[in-house]
Formats: sequence, structure tokens, C-alpha cells
Amino acid sequence: MSDSKYFTTTKKGELAELKADLQGDRRDKKKEAVKKIIANMTVGKDVSSLFPDVINCMQTDNLELKKLVYLYLMNYAKSQPDLAILAVNTFSKDCEDSNPLIRALAVRTMGCIRVDKITEYLCEPLRKCLKDDDPYVRKTAAVCVAKLHDINPQLVEDQGFLELLKDLLSDATPMVVANAVAALAEIGEVSPTATMLTELDTPTINKLLTALNECTEWGQVFILDSLASYTPKDDKEAQSICERVTPRLSHANAAVVLSAVKVLMKFMELLPEDSAFLSSLTRKLAPPLVTLLSSQPEIQFVALRNINLIVQKRPDVLKDEIKVFFVKYNDPIYVKLEKLEIMIRLANSHNVANVLAELKEYATEVDVDFVRKAVRAIGRCAIKVESAAERCVSTLVELIQTKVTYVVQEAVVVIKDIFRKYPNQYESIISTLCENLDSLDEPEARASMIWILGEYCDRIDGVDEQLGTFVENFHEENSQVQLQLLTAVVKLFLKRPSDTQQLVQKVLSLATQDSDNPDLRDRGYIYWRLLSTDPAAAKDVVLAEKPTISEETDLLEPALLDELICHISTLASVYHKPPSAFVEGKVPVRRITLQPRAEPSAAEPTGEEPPSGEEATPTTTQPPPQVLPSPDDLLIGDLLSLDLPGGGEGGGGYNAPPAAAGSSGLGDLDFLTGDLSGLQMGSTGMIGMAPTPMIGGGG
Repeated sequence: MSDSKYFTTTKKGELAELKADLQGDRRDKKKEAVKKIIANMTVGKDVSSLFPDVINCMQTDNLELKKLVYLYLMNYAKSQPDLAILAVNTFSKDCEDSNPLIRALAVRTMGCIRVDKITEYLCEPLRKCLKDDDPYVRKTAAVCVAKLHDINPQLVEDQGFLELLKDLLSDATPMVVANAVAALAEIGEVSPTATMLTELDTPTINKLLTALNECTEWGQVFILDSLASYTPKDDKEAQSICERVTPRLSHANAAVVLSAVKVLMKFMELLPEDSAFLSSLTRKLAPPLVTLLSSQPEIQFVALRNINLIVQKRPDVLKDEIKVFFVKYNDPIYVKLEKLEIMIRLANSHNVANVLAELKEYATEVDVDFVRKAVRAIGRCAIKVESAAERCVSTLVELIQTKVTYVVQEAVVVIKDIFRKYPNQYESIISTLCENLDSLDEPEARASMIWILGEYCDRIDGVDEQLGTFVENFHEENSQVQLQLLTAVVKLFLKRPSDTQQLVQKVLSLATQDSDNPDLRDRGYIYWRLLSTDPAAAKDVVLAEKPTISEETDLLEPALLDELICHISTLASVYHKPPSAFVEGKVPVRRITLQPRAEPSAAEPTGEEPPSGEEATPTTTQPPPQVLPSPDDLLIGDLLSLDLPGGGEGGGGYNAPPAAAGSSGLGDLDFLTGDLSGLQMGSTGMIGMAPTPMIGGGG
């Protein structure tokens, strides 16, 4: 009969029967009783009243019964601390038992009992087990040190367990070394003292590399993670470590592969860029990463998130493997989107034709989210690879002609970016865009179309009527659309002032008088003041030449990317956020980043401190790394650095422009109720004045 019989419903008076069996002399009855007790404990029933009787069963030679009693003890020791002390003598005896399994079981159980009164009795047995002849006992004791440190850090440091743990790094058994590394790493994360004491040196690194070949897969992960935290003395040592770690790339376990990749990516930064070894290592990284993409979808996703970081740091690693990122029909959507992202990062003039053909195919899929991303990816290809821009634009026009609403809207958004990147090159397609004006119902697409109309209003027939249709429903539009519409109408007025006076006056009135949006009101007032006081300046500001947009706007900030490279194969590499952003604890997470590359020339900056007695010259000083401020810091910094003329002693206030000659106060003619007939583009004399609002005040 199977063990499921122990999980049947308890009958009345069963605890009394179990107690009688525990106190009896028959060993088989005791064993059956303890099994029933563990079953009741497992399903959540309180059997703590049997604690003294179960403790009496500890002194047995039966290993199975001893394991069951220890399991019960770990569960109830915290609620019965005074009675748990009764087990200390048995623990001490078991730690000296002739059977290594019992010795290891005793020290493991003592480490899991989080009771202060027992902890102080654990030290001597643990010290003996750390020096035990049997490797199984030593590896168990190594993990127990980390558990004890979590309960009482000061006790571990005072008793010298960290030194004993460090001695285990030289153990002849690889599994003991791996557990010692894991314990030291866990302790080092929360204890600055332990971090300083357990810093790795070259002899220790060689021992770890020797143990690496014979460890289990998780032991290899622990050792590789420890190697990643080591900083080699020079490029020769870095190369030596890379050579011995490279065979781990062919391991069957994905965690081992990614941990090895982390070590190599970190140490590659220390190798000379022109070295043959670096080129060889770059080629060797590709096959294991490609192999990971044949695993289950969940592992593929984790691999793709890590590959995304690797490609941003070193695009050469996978430059010839773009076809493995082509989407399969049965890929989950989260895998499809990640593959699409990496395809764009790897796109170049040599493979863009294949990429474009794939993206065009994806744009006809049934998954709306994926189709949107694919259409947007075509636009990103055009921006990134100039030689393919014309083909990308033609493809987008073909997709617009399908009249599929969400495809058209995404195409309009990316075409706006293409116009920014390549001004005055592809304006011939504007007529096609205008034909689909009525199908645009999403704010971003409408705002993009309005930007195109405003930017090229002097080349589009009937543009005032098209913008007028948007103005009619001004208050129903999204704020993003309203802001873009305001700017577009002002651009139209500056280019064609004679027949658009009423339109610009209407929009300015809607933006300043009838809107509750402070951003919209402020922009309306700024345009109004510019047009009222100096139309030539308004032209310079509103019609200024736009800066060309960058090729990759979604790349991670370099300092963050370097930090994430050091966290490959962890959650940080999946979230693309540093651990400090999502890990909370009593001790702040230590920040790890890549070491600066050593340059061959002494005249160039090396990122290292000058030798003692030498002064660093200005030519060898490296600028401090740029850190992106948080949004709050950025806002405060912008406000503090705001320097507007005429602000009193500090120069930081805002004064309205002076009124034109002949006007008093706010002007004889209120601009809000007057017209723009007296406004001559380029003239200096103004008839009317806009009201003088406070910046940010509105209303």
C-alpha cells in the first residue's frame, strides 16, 4: 500500500493513539506514527502537542525515522523553543556519528532551526563538520555557515567561520569548492566585512578553474558567477581565464552557458581590441547563443533578453546570424516581439533586403500587436540603414494601400520619423497619406499626420481645409493632438499669413481661453506673444531647422548597459533594470559594472590611478561617466538652470515683452477680440498686443 494512506481524514482520538505508539517499544509502530504525524503536519493540522514524544524518537539508528523526526523538528522548533533545546545533545552526538549521512543530516537540520537558543550550541558541531573527513559532510557544512550567518552574522564572524569557509576553496572535492563559493557569495552580498575578507586572488582563481571542470552544473554556475566578480591584473590573466572558461559554452544547461557568456563578455573588455584572441572569442560566442533559441519558449525568451544586451554591447557577435531571429509561425507573441527587436539591432546594408522581406510578411499576420511592431520596425530600418530607406518607404506605401486601419496608422507614425531623418526626399507620398486622413482615429497617428501637414503646408493643396476639419473638433481631441494642431496651424500662418488669419486666431483662442490643459495654454500664449511682438523671431523659432533624429533611440544608456552585462543570466538581464531597481532588503544591492579597457598608449586615458609619486596630467584624465538623472531630478535641474532675461536681480523671472508704441497697459486693442489684419510679416510695428499671462498660469 502506498504512503497516501497516511493522508486520510483523521479520526477522533487519533492524537492519543499516536502518542501511545510513540511511547511504545515497537520500532515499526513508532515509524508508522511519525509518518502519520508528518502527513498531518503537511496538510496543515496542528500536531505540536506531540513535540516531546517525537523528540524522544531522535535517538535511533534507523536513518529513515531520524529524517522524519528532523523534519518535524524543523517545522515546530520555532513555536516550541524551550523544548527544542532538548534535542541539542542528540544533535551533538549525531554530528560525531560514524555514518557521514547522519553527520550531514544533523548539521543541516541545526542550520535550518532558526532558534537563537540553539544557534549558540551549533558552533562546535559545525566547526568539526567543516573539517570532516567526508566531502559530503563538508559541503553540507559550507551551506550551513551561510544559513547561520543569516541568523546571527556577528557570531559567524567572531567564531572564524569565514576563514574556515575560505579554506574550503582549496578543497580537493569540486562540489565542496562549489558550495563554499556559493556560501561566500551569499554572505558577501549582505556583509561588507565578509566581502573584504573573501576577495579572490590569483591562486584561488586557479583552484576554482580547476574545480570547474568536475563540478555539477549548478556548482559550475556558482563558480562562474564568482569568476565574473573577479578583476584580472592584466589582459594576459584575462585571456588565460577566458581560455579555461570557453569550454563551458558547449554545456547542455542554459544557465551554465549564460554564466560563461557573462564571464567572457566582462573579460573581453580587458583584451586589446585588435587582438586575434578577441576576434576568435567573438566568433565562439555565436553558436551557443544560437543553440539556446532551439529550447522551450520560456528559455528562448530569457536567452533573447540576454542576447539583446549582448548585441547592443557587441553587435559583431551575431552579425552573421540574423536568420535565426526570423519569426516562426508557432512562436509565442513574447518570443516574436523579442526576435523582432534583435532583428532591427542586427540590420545593416548587407542583410536589410532579407529583413525587409520578412517584415513585410509579418505585416500581413493576424496578430494586431505583432503587425504594429512589424510596421514600426520597417520605419526603424529606414532610419538605421540609409541605403534601404527608399525600399522601406515603398513598402510602407504598399501597406498603406491595403487600407487596414491599424497598419495605416502605424505607417503614418513611422513615416513622420522618416521625414525627420531624410527631409525633402520622400514628400511625394504625402498625397497618399492625405487620402487616408479619415481612417486615422488613434492620437499618435493623428498627431503624426498633423505634424506632416504643418511641416509641408506650403506643398499641400487645401491644407487649411484639412487642418480646419481637425480644429472643428479641437476640444474632443487628445492633448497630444491638440498640441500638434496648435503648432501646425501657426506654421501654416507663418508661411501663408494672408489667407489663414481667421484659422490661427481661432486655434489660439481655443488653446488659451477654452482649454484646461496648462501645457496647451502655455504654448498658445508663447505663440501669441511671438506673433504679436516679433513675427520674424516667430519664424526663426517655429520654422527652425529640425535636428536629425538618431538612428537608435531605444538603446540603453551606456553606464546602465555595462552594469547589466555584469548581470547576464539573472533577473536584471530579463527586466533590463539594475538589481537595485527591484530588489529590496536591509542591505543595499552592490553595484557592479564593467572595468575600463586598458589602452596600449601611455598618453591615452587608462581609467587607472597613477602610480605613487606621480601626478596625473590633464591629458590623461578621463571625464566622469554620465549618469541619467531621475525624472524628478531632471525637472528640478531644469528649473534651477532656467535663465530668462529681465528677471530682476537673479535674472530668473519672466517679464512680458514691452508694449508697442502707442499702446497703454495691455494695449488699446485686445488681440483676443481683434483680428490679425494689421499684422505684416517681418514688420516691427504691431497694432495689437496679446494679454500678458504668467508663464504656467494660463487662463
